[in-house]
Amino acid sequence: MNQFSRTTLILGPTNIKKLHDSTVAIFGLGGVGSYVAEALARIGIGKLILIDNDKIDITNINRQIIALHSTIGQDKVTVAKNRILDINPNANVITYKIFYSKDSDQNIINNCDYVVDAIDSISSKLDLAEECSKSYIPIISSMGTGNKLDPTLFEVSDIFKTSVCPMCRIMRNELKKRNIKSLKVVYSKEVPLSPSQSLEEPHEALSDNRQTLGSVSFVPSAAGLIIASEVVKDIISL
Repeated sequence: MNQFSRTTLILGPTNIKKLHDSTVAIFGLGGVGSYVAEALARIGIGKLILIDNDKIDITNINRQIIALHSTIGQDKVTVAKNRILDINPNANVITYKIFYSKDSDQNIINNCDYVVDAIDSISSKLDLAEECSKSYIPIISSMGTGNKLDPTLFEVSDIFKTSVCPMCRIMRNELKKRNIKSLKVVYSKEVPLSPSQSLEEPHEALSDNRQTLGSVSFVPSAAGLIIASEVVKDIISL
């Protein structure tokens, strides 16, 4: 028996080896991305590449699994790496403390089996989608989870088949300009609520204007777990 025994009962040893031999890059370790990293570490992805420029802030505690009072002020990539290695000491974890953009080193995603976009910035999401499209690397992108309360309204879809989500609308228009014809996304059909008050410091943005959005513990986490499930199913071709 080992830590992956229960998972092996469902997936089988051949698929477990596929996961152990896989490399997944996670861009953004916020409310969505931190749960993606958690789930992929626990299922045994062999190599995880973590990309995030932020430090943990007290306002992250309500929704980010790596955010604790004991980790405030620490780099998210460092905290996430230490947590993953505590879950699976045999994992290979590479970290980049950067804000991803078109000017970033694109070699980050070389040899990746899958890329997860859990970035807030729309311009960065578009740049990453374009780079993955050029490199023929599978990618799944998280759409807006802020100002929402119902985790049961998430769906997995191609972005050009989505509705309701304001971020999806912006992304669709911009992807057309870049001649990108498909992008797998997790999005919500819930109409965003209006936040009751704004914070002094912005943390999650609908657009590059850095608008602060309200959030709860059970919405971005649900999106993150759905994304992790899609990554695993695609890698093992379920």
